Amino acid sequence: MPLVTLPSDSVSRNALVLMAVVAGGATLYWLRDILTPLAMAIFLLIMIDGLRAYLEKKWNVPRRFAGGAALTLVVLGFALSIWIIVDGAAGFFSEASGVSTRIGPRLDQIIQDGAGLFGMDPQAAPSARELVDQVNLRDYVTQAAMQAQGVATGAAFVLIYLAFLIVSQSGFRRKMVGMFPDNDSRDEAVEVMHRVRSGVEGYLWIQTVTGVMICAAAYLLMMAVGLDNALFWTFVIFVVGFIPVLGGAIAGLAPPLFALVQFDSYWPALVLLAGLQAILFISGNIIQPRMQGENQNIDPVVVLLALAFWGHLWGVVGMFLSTPLAVAAMAILAEFRGSRWIAVLLSGDGQPYEKERAEKAEKSSLWDRLRGKATQADHGA
Repeated sequence: MPLVTLPSDSVSRNALVLMAVVAGGATLYWLRDILTPLAMAIFLLIMIDGLRAYLEKKWNVPRRFAGGAALTLVVLGFALSIWIIVDGAAGFFSEASGVSTRIGPRLDQIIQDGAGLFGMDPQAAPSARELVDQVNLRDYVTQAAMQAQGVATGAAFVLIYLAFLIVSQSGFRRKMVGMFPDNDSRDEAVEVMHRVRSGVEGYLWIQTVTGVMICAAAYLLMMAVGLDNALFWTFVIFVVGFIPVLGGAIAGLAPPLFALVQFDSYWPALVLLAGLQAILFISGNIIQPRMQGENQNIDPVVVLLALAFWGHLWGVVGMFLSTPLAVAAMAILAEFRGSRWIAVLLSGDGQPYEKERAEKAEKSSLWDRLRGKATQADHGA
Protein backbone atom coordinates (compact mmCIF):
# COMPACT_ATOMS: atom_id res chain seq x y z
CA MET A 1 0.00 0.00 0.00
CA PRO A 2 1.60 3.34 -1.02
CA LEU A 3 2.31 5.92 1.68
CA VAL A 4 0.23 9.10 1.76
CA THR A 5 2.34 12.17 0.93
CA LEU A 6 1.50 15.74 1.83
CA PRO A 7 0.97 18.12 -1.08
CA SER A 8 3.99 20.26 -1.92
CA ASP A 9 1.95 23.40 -2.53
CA SER A 10 1.86 25.52 0.66
CA VAL A 11 -1.80 26.52 0.24
CA SER A 12 -2.92 22.91 -0.15
CA ARG A 13 -0.73 21.80 2.73
CA ASN A 14 -2.11 24.51 5.04
CA ALA A 15 -5.67 23.67 4.02
CA LEU A 16 -5.01 20.01 4.82
CA VAL A 17 -3.61 20.93 8.22
CA LEU A 18 -6.62 23.16 8.92
CA MET A 19 -9.05 20.37 8.04
CA ALA A 20 -7.11 17.99 10.27
CA VAL A 21 -7.33 20.45 13.16
CA VAL A 22 -11.08 20.90 12.69
CA ALA A 23 -11.62 17.13 12.47
CA GLY A 24 -9.48 16.62 15.56
CA GLY A 25 -11.46 19.22 17.51
CA ALA A 26 -14.75 17.63 16.49
CA THR A 27 -13.46 14.24 17.56
CA LEU A 28 -12.37 15.59 20.94
CA TYR A 29 -15.83 17.06 21.44
CA TRP A 30 -17.79 13.97 20.37
CA LEU A 31 -15.64 11.65 22.49
CA ARG A 32 -15.47 13.95 25.53
CA ASP A 33 -17.30 11.48 27.79
CA ILE A 34 -14.55 8.92 27.11
CA LEU A 35 -11.55 11.23 26.84
CA THR A 36 -12.12 13.46 29.87
CA PRO A 37 -11.68 10.69 32.50
CA LEU A 38 -8.73 9.35 30.51
CA ALA A 39 -7.10 12.80 30.47
CA MET A 40 -7.64 13.16 34.21
CA ALA A 41 -6.14 9.70 34.75
CA ILE A 42 -3.05 10.67 32.74
CA PHE A 43 -2.91 13.86 34.79
CA LEU A 44 -2.93 11.82 38.02
CA LEU A 45 -0.34 9.42 36.60
CA ILE A 46 2.03 12.32 35.99
CA MET A 47 1.40 13.46 39.57
CA ILE A 48 2.26 9.99 40.86
CA ASP A 49 5.50 9.83 38.84
CA GLY A 50 6.52 13.29 40.00
CA LEU A 51 5.80 12.49 43.64
CA ARG A 52 7.65 9.18 43.33
CA ALA A 53 10.73 10.94 41.95
CA TYR A 54 10.51 13.52 44.75
CA LEU A 55 10.36 10.83 47.43
CA GLU A 56 13.34 9.06 45.90
CA LYS A 57 15.55 12.15 45.58
CA LYS A 58 14.60 14.23 48.60
CA TRP A 59 13.71 11.54 51.15
CA ASN A 60 15.89 8.66 49.85
CA VAL A 61 12.91 6.31 49.75
CA PRO A 62 13.70 3.09 47.84
CA ARG A 63 12.12 2.95 44.41
CA ARG A 64 9.96 -0.09 45.17
CA PHE A 65 8.42 1.73 48.15
CA ALA A 66 8.32 5.22 46.62
CA GLY A 67 5.98 4.15 43.82
CA GLY A 68 3.47 2.58 46.19
CA ALA A 69 3.62 5.51 48.60
CA ALA A 70 3.11 8.04 45.77
CA LEU A 71 0.18 6.03 44.37
CA THR A 72 -1.45 5.77 47.79
CA LEU A 73 -1.04 9.48 48.58
CA VAL A 74 -2.37 10.70 45.22
CA VAL A 75 -5.35 8.32 45.12
CA LEU A 76 -6.31 9.04 48.73
CA GLY A 77 -5.94 12.78 48.19
CA PHE A 78 -8.05 12.61 45.02
CA ALA A 79 -10.76 10.51 46.67
CA LEU A 80 -10.79 12.64 49.82
CA SER A 81 -11.10 15.85 47.80
CA ILE A 82 -13.99 14.45 45.75
CA TRP A 83 -15.77 13.20 48.89
CA ILE A 84 -15.43 16.50 50.77
CA ILE A 85 -16.59 18.56 47.80
CA VAL A 86 -19.53 16.29 46.94
CA ASP A 87 -20.59 15.91 50.57
CA GLY A 88 -20.32 19.64 51.24
CA ALA A 89 -22.11 20.48 47.99
CA ALA A 90 -24.92 18.03 48.79
CA GLY A 91 -25.42 19.64 52.19
CA PHE A 92 -25.37 23.09 50.68
CA PHE A 93 -27.85 22.17 47.94
CA SER A 94 -30.24 20.62 50.47
CA GLU A 95 -30.20 23.86 52.45
CA ALA A 96 -30.54 26.03 49.36
CA SER A 97 -33.47 24.10 47.87
CA GLY A 98 -35.80 26.43 49.70
CA VAL A 99 -35.55 29.81 51.42
CA SER A 100 -35.32 28.88 55.08
CA THR A 101 -36.58 30.94 58.00
CA ARG A 102 -33.05 32.18 58.70
CA ILE A 103 -31.91 32.89 55.15
CA GLY A 104 -35.17 34.36 53.83
CA PRO A 105 -35.33 37.44 56.08
CA ARG A 106 -31.64 38.10 55.59
CA LEU A 107 -32.02 38.03 51.81
CA ASP A 108 -34.98 40.38 52.10
CA GLN A 109 -32.85 42.76 54.16
CA ILE A 110 -30.01 42.66 51.60
CA ILE A 111 -32.43 43.37 48.76
CA GLN A 112 -33.97 46.30 50.62
CA ASP A 113 -30.56 47.75 51.52
CA GLY A 114 -29.46 47.40 47.91
CA ALA A 115 -32.60 49.13 46.68
CA GLY A 116 -32.05 51.99 49.12
CA LEU A 117 -28.42 52.29 48.01
CA PHE A 118 -29.57 52.91 44.42
CA GLY A 119 -32.24 55.41 45.45
CA MET A 120 -35.21 53.05 45.16
CA ASP A 121 -38.04 52.54 47.64
CA PRO A 122 -36.95 49.64 49.89
CA GLN A 123 -40.57 48.66 50.55
CA ALA A 124 -41.23 48.33 46.81
CA ALA A 125 -38.34 45.92 46.32
CA PRO A 126 -39.31 42.28 45.63
CA SER A 127 -38.83 39.71 48.36
CA ALA A 128 -36.43 36.79 48.20
CA ARG A 129 -39.34 34.37 47.81
CA GLU A 130 -40.64 36.29 44.78
CA LEU A 131 -37.20 36.29 43.16
CA VAL A 132 -36.76 32.57 43.80
CA ASP A 133 -40.15 31.84 42.27
CA GLN A 134 -39.26 33.89 39.17
CA VAL A 135 -35.92 32.22 38.46
CA ASN A 136 -37.11 28.74 39.45
CA LEU A 137 -34.08 28.20 41.67
CA ARG A 138 -35.18 24.68 42.57
CA ASP A 139 -34.50 23.42 39.04
CA TYR A 140 -31.04 24.98 39.01
CA VAL A 141 -30.23 23.49 42.40
CA THR A 142 -31.46 20.08 41.23
CA GLN A 143 -29.27 20.27 38.14
CA ALA A 144 -26.28 21.30 40.23
CA ALA A 145 -26.88 18.40 42.61
CA MET A 146 -27.04 15.99 39.67
CA GLN A 147 -23.76 17.40 38.38
CA ALA A 148 -22.20 16.89 41.81
CA GLN A 149 -23.36 13.28 41.68
CA GLY A 150 -21.85 13.02 38.20
CA VAL A 151 -18.53 14.20 39.61
CA ALA A 152 -18.46 11.20 41.94
CA THR A 153 -19.30 8.84 39.08
CA GLY A 154 -16.66 10.39 36.86
CA ALA A 155 -14.09 10.05 39.65
CA ALA A 156 -14.72 6.30 39.71
CA PHE A 157 -14.01 6.06 35.97
CA VAL A 158 -10.85 8.13 36.44
CA LEU A 159 -9.56 5.67 39.02
CA ILE A 160 -10.37 2.73 36.72
CA TYR A 161 -8.45 4.36 33.85
CA LEU A 162 -5.59 5.11 36.24
CA ALA A 163 -5.35 1.46 37.29
CA PHE A 164 -5.09 0.30 33.68
CA LEU A 165 -2.52 3.00 32.84
CA ILE A 166 -0.33 1.90 35.75
CA VAL A 167 -0.53 -1.73 34.61
CA SER A 168 0.35 -0.78 31.01
CA GLN A 169 3.44 1.21 32.06
CA SER A 170 5.57 -1.92 32.14
CA GLY A 171 5.29 -2.39 28.38
CA PHE A 172 5.72 1.24 27.45
CA ARG A 173 9.49 0.97 26.89
CA ARG A 174 8.99 -1.89 24.41
CA LYS A 175 6.38 0.17 22.60
CA MET A 176 8.84 3.06 22.28
CA VAL A 177 11.39 0.73 20.72
CA GLY A 178 8.76 -0.57 18.31
CA MET A 179 7.56 2.92 17.32
CA PHE A 180 11.06 4.40 16.99
CA PRO A 181 13.58 1.75 15.92
CA ASP A 182 16.19 4.40 15.19
CA ASN A 183 18.10 5.50 18.30
CA ASP A 184 18.19 9.19 17.34
CA SER A 185 14.44 9.32 16.68
CA ARG A 186 13.78 7.48 19.92
CA ASP A 187 15.97 9.88 21.89
CA GLU A 188 14.11 12.85 20.40
CA ALA A 189 10.74 11.30 21.26
CA VAL A 190 11.87 10.57 24.81
CA GLU A 191 13.16 14.14 25.11
CA VAL A 192 9.80 15.56 24.00
CA MET A 193 7.95 13.34 26.47
CA HIS A 194 10.34 14.35 29.24
CA ARG A 195 9.78 18.00 28.35
CA VAL A 196 6.01 17.57 28.47
CA ARG A 197 6.15 15.72 31.76
CA SER A 198 8.53 18.18 33.39
CA GLY A 199 6.35 21.09 32.28
CA VAL A 200 3.18 19.51 33.65
CA GLU A 201 4.95 18.46 36.86
CA GLY A 202 6.27 21.98 37.32
CA TYR A 203 2.80 23.42 36.83
CA LEU A 204 1.33 20.92 39.30
CA TRP A 205 4.03 21.60 41.87
CA ILE A 206 3.58 25.38 41.68
CA GLN A 207 -0.22 25.23 41.80
CA THR A 208 -0.21 22.72 44.66
CA VAL A 209 2.28 24.61 46.84
CA THR A 210 0.67 28.00 46.27
CA GLY A 211 -2.79 26.43 46.66
CA VAL A 212 -1.85 25.00 50.05
CA MET A 213 -0.53 28.42 51.13
CA ILE A 214 -3.69 30.18 49.96
CA CYS A 215 -5.96 27.59 51.58
CA ALA A 216 -4.13 27.73 54.91
CA ALA A 217 -4.45 31.52 55.09
CA ALA A 218 -8.04 31.46 53.78
CA TYR A 219 -9.09 28.77 56.28
CA LEU A 220 -7.70 30.74 59.21
CA LEU A 221 -9.46 33.86 57.95
CA MET A 222 -12.80 32.08 57.50
CA MET A 223 -12.52 30.46 60.93
CA ALA A 224 -11.70 33.82 62.50
CA VAL A 225 -14.79 35.36 60.89
CA GLY A 226 -16.93 32.32 61.79
CA LEU A 227 -18.06 31.32 58.30
CA ASP A 228 -20.04 28.08 58.14
CA ASN A 229 -18.59 25.12 56.20
CA ALA A 230 -15.09 26.64 56.26
CA LEU A 231 -13.48 23.28 55.40
CA PHE A 232 -15.74 22.87 52.36
CA TRP A 233 -14.89 26.35 51.11
CA THR A 234 -11.18 25.66 51.70
CA PHE A 235 -11.31 22.63 49.40
CA VAL A 236 -13.30 24.60 46.85
CA ILE A 237 -10.61 27.31 46.86
CA PHE A 238 -7.87 24.70 46.45
CA VAL A 239 -9.59 22.89 43.57
CA VAL A 240 -10.63 26.00 41.62
CA GLY A 241 -7.08 27.30 42.01
CA PHE A 242 -6.13 24.97 39.14
CA ILE A 243 -8.53 26.86 36.83
CA PRO A 244 -6.80 29.94 35.38
CA VAL A 245 -8.51 33.32 35.78
CA LEU A 246 -11.91 31.94 36.84
CA GLY A 247 -10.45 30.08 39.82
CA GLY A 248 -9.22 33.27 41.46
CA ALA A 249 -12.57 35.00 40.90
CA ILE A 250 -14.50 32.11 42.47
CA ALA A 251 -12.09 31.79 45.39
CA GLY A 252 -12.19 35.50 46.15
CA LEU A 253 -15.92 36.13 45.76
CA ALA A 254 -17.85 32.98 46.72
CA PRO A 255 -17.13 32.92 50.50
CA PRO A 256 -17.88 36.65 50.98
CA LEU A 257 -21.17 36.27 49.10
CA PHE A 258 -22.29 33.49 51.40
CA ALA A 259 -21.07 35.46 54.40
CA LEU A 260 -23.62 38.12 53.40
CA VAL A 261 -26.39 35.58 53.91
CA GLN A 262 -25.04 34.00 57.07
CA PHE A 263 -24.32 37.11 59.16
CA ASP A 264 -26.64 39.95 60.11
CA SER A 265 -23.84 42.47 59.55
CA TYR A 266 -21.96 43.30 56.37
CA TRP A 267 -18.59 43.55 58.10
CA PRO A 268 -17.73 39.81 58.04
CA ALA A 269 -18.32 39.72 54.29
CA LEU A 270 -16.19 42.84 53.78
CA VAL A 271 -13.40 41.39 55.93
CA LEU A 272 -13.49 38.14 53.95
CA LEU A 273 -13.53 40.00 50.63
CA ALA A 274 -10.58 42.22 51.53
CA GLY A 275 -8.62 39.39 53.16
CA LEU A 276 -9.10 36.89 50.33
CA GLN A 277 -8.28 39.48 47.68
CA ALA A 278 -5.08 40.37 49.56
CA ILE A 279 -4.11 36.69 49.82
CA LEU A 280 -4.76 36.08 46.13
CA PHE A 281 -2.91 39.26 45.14
CA ILE A 282 0.20 38.34 47.12
CA SER A 283 0.16 34.79 45.78
CA GLY A 284 -0.48 35.74 42.15
CA ASN A 285 1.91 38.69 41.93
CA ILE A 286 4.74 37.81 44.32
CA ILE A 287 4.90 34.10 45.19
CA GLN A 288 3.89 32.42 41.92
CA PRO A 289 6.09 34.51 39.58
CA ARG A 290 9.15 33.71 41.68
CA MET A 291 8.34 30.01 41.75
CA GLN A 292 7.53 29.76 38.07
CA GLY A 293 10.80 31.10 36.68
CA GLU A 294 11.31 29.64 33.22
CA ASN A 295 9.11 26.61 33.83
CA GLN A 296 5.86 28.21 32.70
CA ASN A 297 7.05 30.20 29.69
CA ILE A 298 3.57 30.58 28.21
CA ASP A 299 1.76 33.70 27.08
CA PRO A 300 -1.11 34.85 29.35
CA VAL A 301 -3.36 35.32 26.31
CA VAL A 302 -2.73 31.69 25.38
CA VAL A 303 -3.73 30.65 28.90
CA LEU A 304 -7.02 32.52 28.50
CA LEU A 305 -7.67 31.11 25.02
CA ALA A 306 -6.82 27.58 26.19
CA LEU A 307 -9.25 28.02 29.09
CA ALA A 308 -12.05 29.04 26.71
CA PHE A 309 -11.22 26.37 24.12
CA TRP A 310 -10.89 23.35 26.42
CA GLY A 311 -13.73 24.59 28.62
CA HIS A 312 -15.99 24.62 25.58
CA LEU A 313 -14.87 21.14 24.50
CA TRP A 314 -14.68 19.32 27.84
CA GLY A 315 -16.47 21.54 30.35
CA VAL A 316 -15.05 21.86 33.86
CA VAL A 317 -12.49 19.09 33.31
CA GLY A 318 -11.21 20.96 30.27
CA MET A 319 -10.82 24.10 32.38
CA PHE A 320 -8.71 22.17 34.89
CA LEU A 321 -6.52 20.70 32.17
CA SER A 322 -6.32 23.77 29.90
CA THR A 323 -2.92 25.02 31.07
CA PRO A 324 -1.21 21.58 31.22
CA LEU A 325 -2.53 20.83 27.73
CA ALA A 326 -1.21 24.17 26.46
CA VAL A 327 2.19 23.45 28.01
CA ALA A 328 2.22 19.98 26.42
CA ALA A 329 1.24 21.39 23.02
CA MET A 330 4.03 23.99 23.17
CA ALA A 331 6.59 21.33 24.12
CA ILE A 332 5.59 19.10 21.19
CA LEU A 333 5.32 21.89 18.62
CA ALA A 334 8.71 23.31 19.58
CA GLU A 335 10.45 20.07 18.59
CA PHE A 336 9.59 20.20 14.88
CA ARG A 337 10.89 22.79 12.46
CA GLY A 338 7.60 23.15 10.59
CA SER A 339 5.55 23.81 13.75
CA ARG A 340 8.10 25.68 15.86
CA TRP A 341 6.59 29.04 14.86
CA ILE A 342 3.38 28.02 16.63
CA ALA A 343 5.36 27.23 19.79
CA VAL A 344 6.97 30.67 19.51
CA LEU A 345 3.50 32.25 19.45
CA LEU A 346 2.41 30.20 22.45
CA SER A 347 5.49 31.05 24.52
CA GLY A 348 5.76 34.05 26.79
CA ASP A 349 9.13 35.38 25.62
CA GLY A 350 9.14 34.11 22.03
CA GLN A 351 11.99 31.67 22.76
CA PRO A 352 10.48 28.35 23.83
CA TYR A 353 13.04 25.96 25.28
CA GLU A 354 15.96 27.94 23.85
CA LYS A 355 18.09 27.13 26.88
CA GLU A 356 17.54 23.40 26.40
CA ARG A 357 18.25 23.67 22.68
CA ALA A 358 21.48 25.57 23.35
CA GLU A 359 22.60 22.98 25.92
CA LYS A 360 21.77 20.17 23.50
CA ALA A 361 23.70 21.87 20.68
CA GLU A 362 26.67 22.45 22.99
CA LYS A 363 26.73 18.81 24.07
CA SER A 364 26.44 17.68 20.46
CA SER A 365 29.28 19.97 19.42
CA LEU A 366 31.44 18.74 22.31
CA TRP A 367 30.73 15.14 21.37
CA ASP A 368 31.64 15.85 17.73
CA ARG A 369 34.94 17.44 18.81
CA LEU A 370 35.80 14.51 21.07
CA ARG A 371 34.94 12.06 18.34
CA GLY A 372 37.06 14.03 15.85
CA LYS A 373 40.03 14.01 18.21
CA ALA A 374 39.62 10.28 18.75
CA THR A 375 39.58 9.74 14.97
CA GLN A 376 42.75 11.84 14.54
CA ALA A 377 44.46 9.86 17.28
CA ASP A 378 43.56 6.60 15.55
CA HIS A 379 44.95 7.88 12.26
CA GLY A 380 48.12 9.06 14.00
CA ALA A 381 48.57 5.71 15.59
